[in-house]
Amino acid sequence: MKSITINGSQRESVGKKSTKALRNAGQVPCVLYGGDKPVHFSAPELAFSKLVYTPNAHTVVINLDNGEVLNAVLQDIQFHPVTDRILHVDFYQLFEDKEIALNIPVNLVGNSKGVKNGGVLRRNNRKLRIKALPANLPDFIEIDITPLKIGDKVAVGDLPTGDYTFLQTDTTVVCRVSTSRVAVEDEEEEEGAEAAEAAEGAEGAEAPATQE
Repeated sequence: MKSITINGSQRESVGKKSTKALRNAGQVPCVLYGGDKPVHFSAPELAFSKLVYTPNAHTVVINLDNGEVLNAVLQDIQFHPVTDRILHVDFYQLFEDKEIALNIPVNLVGNSKGVKNGGVLRRNNRKLRIKALPANLPDFIEIDITPLKIGDKVAVGDLPTGDYTFLQTDTTVVCRVSTSRVAVEDEEEEEGAEAAEAAEGAEGAEAPATQE
C-alpha cells in the first residue's frame, strides 16, 4: 500500500486554549492511538490534502520533530461544519506483527456484457473492510465485471482472498447489473442468434443440388 509522510510537532499542552492557537496558526491537532500511550502532535493543514481528499487508502509515516518515526493509518477526521476546515485528526499506530482493519476501495475493470446490452451497473459498496498485517494491505480490491450479464451480481463470497480477510458477510453485494427499459435480455439475444443460425443451416440443407 502507498504511504504518505506527514511531518509533525509533538504537543506539550493539549488544552482548549493551545488547540485554538494551533488552528489559528494553520496547524491541525492530532492524536495517535494504539501504542503504549496516546501521542499528541500537530501538523500543517496542507499536509493532509493528499490523505484526506482522495478515494484511495494510504498508510501514513509520521515524522515528529523529536526524531521519532511512527507508522499509522487514518482513523477519524473532524471538519468544521461551515468552513469544512480540518479541526482534528485521529491516527492508529501500525505494528508489523499486528493485524489492522481498514476500508479498501473497490476498483472495477472490464466492460460488462449486461451493460453493453442496456443494463445498468450499480455499485452497492465502493469500499470493503478487510483485516490484514500492514505489509499485506492492498491499494485496492480489483473486480473484473466483464462476465456479468443482466441480473448478475458480485458478492464478497465471490471474491478471492489473499493475505487478508474480509470483514463483511459473504452475501454482501459489491456490485450488480440491473435491467432497464432499453435492456436486451442476454439469454434472449443468444437464443435468437442460435435460432437464426439453425434456420440458415436448414435452408442450406434443403436447397436442391444443381448440375451444369
